[in-house]
Amino acid sequence: MTDRATRIKLCGMTRSEDVQLAVALQVDFIGLIFATRSPRKLALAQAADLRVLVPPSTRVVALLMNNARHDIDAIIARTQPDLLQFHGDEEAEFCASFGLPYFKAIAMGDTADPLPAMAAFPGASGFVLDGHGAGEQGGSGKRFDWSRLPRDQQTPILLAGGLNACNVAQALRTARPWGVDIASGIEVAPGQKDAAAMRRFVAAVRAEDAAHQAAIG
Repeated sequence: MTDRATRIKLCGMTRSEDVQLAVALQVDFIGLIFATRSPRKLALAQAADLRVLVPPSTRVVALLMNNARHDIDAIIARTQPDLLQFHGDEEAEFCASFGLPYFKAIAMGDTADPLPAMAAFPGASGFVLDGHGAGEQGGSGKRFDWSRLPRDQQTPILLAGGLNACNVAQALRTARPWGVDIASGIEVAPGQKDAAAMRRFVAAVRAEDAAHQAAIG
């Protein structure tokens, strides 16, 4: 993908066929969820079986929410994620202490300015701005006002919440995020992806990227 291409993260994988399709679609990131309260939570053995299906060209993200340190250590040892993603009350020092790059999720389900929350994590490799409220799980499918996405940030921002193949082009035109992150918008049930919806979503992102590139030359 070019530097201008929108990065694509398909999240909440639980089945081998969904992981294999995501790899075939050449998405940038696959999310495996270990948050205790998530309906897409994986057991370590299940996650390890999925991990071996992912080549180096696709990066694996382990999603966490207030997991204990020993649990995270076990997740890293067993699944070898490329990045961690924190959704809870974790402090910046804790997030950075595992020796891996990390994304920090920022709840956009209220009217608060996300910039102060982002500033509290100067070591983050990226931020996932999601439509859920503070303290809620990600992957809720809740949309927020995309125009609230900060512009001209040096740290990458992934847009999440309420995305699907029908609205992602408008989301990209409105916010121009570095990446998009989707879970429920490509599912028939939590953790069970819809192959056609996955294909349509990826195609819609790439079509809008191509149109944008053509427009700006």
